[in-house]
Amino acid sequence: MRTIVLRMSEQDAQAVARWMLAQITDSPEHELFQSDAADHIAEHWPELTYENENGNPAIDKKVLKIFRKISEGTVVWERGARYWRLRNEHDPEGRRQAD
Repeated sequence: MRTIVLRMSEQDAQAVARWMLAQITDSPEHELFQSDAADHIAEHWPELTYENENGNPAIDKKVLKIFRKISEGTVVWERGARYWRLRNEHDPEGRRQAD
């Protein structure tokens, strides 16, 4: 039975990562704020979030790992503003994070 639970969790993590990418690619702004994503995931997939040291919902690391893999080359993390956005022509090649 435990194997089924883990497999479902992996499927859910993949679904959440795909949802995150769709939010970025399909929205007019082409961005997704971390806080909005964490709130949505906590509401729909609470098992894929946790409470961080500040008491806010945070996205499970396995979701973020899958998201990084499926968004490689197309999405950039804006560290200061804490959101993901589509890569543009001004972003250094190979960088996953903007300063």
